Amino acid sequence: QVQLVESGGGLVQPGGSLRLSCSASGSIFSIFAMAWYRQAPGRQRELVASMPTGTNANYADSVKGRFTISRDNAKNTVYLQMNSLKPEDTAVYYCSADIATVRGGVPYDYWGQGTQVTVSS
Repeated sequence: QVQLVESGGGLVQPGGSLRLSCSASGSIFSIFAMAWYRQAPGRQRELVASMPTGTNANYADSVKGRFTISRDNAKNTVYLQMNSLKPEDTAVYYCSADIATVRGGVPYDYWGQGTQVTVSS
């Protein structure tokens, strides 16, 4: 059993910052790519940022220069630092991770329950 638990969401004014965290726990052998997605009301879920096992990161054009993804492999945790937040960043943010539970096993895509981020004055 593997669980991803997000935290750090909330209400923030435009121009403010938030830091999201997502920790994986349970029967984990190895974690491969980790990523953050978001889904606004009435819209499809979209990729915000992703980070493979190395240090390279990929970002949606809408968040480049404002958001930073990072990970602490020792803690099985991925972070999303969000700066200069805009009302259009309002959404439920989800983390996902490709996790193998046994040596040589096929990684499976696990998801967290989501955390609400609201940017409003």
